[in-house]
Amino acid sequence: MSTTNGPWLKSSYSGGEGGNCLEWMPASAATGVIPVRDSKNTDRAPLRFSTAAWTTFVGSMKHSARR
Repeated sequence: MSTTNGPWLKSSYSGGEGGNCLEWMPASAATGVIPVRDSKNTDRAPLRFSTAAWTTFVGSMKHSARR
């Protein structure tokens, strides 16, 4: 799976100040693997998560944000 042809989607929690920014590639979900990277260091290899693990992670972040 190529992770150089994006498109990469920046987290909605990433501000415009250039702080901690997380990007992921939604188009790769069909492959069963979600690449995730630091938007400030895009030359490094992305972390890869199964779609199930990524869905669980995002769900838990949404749940904790509502607290």
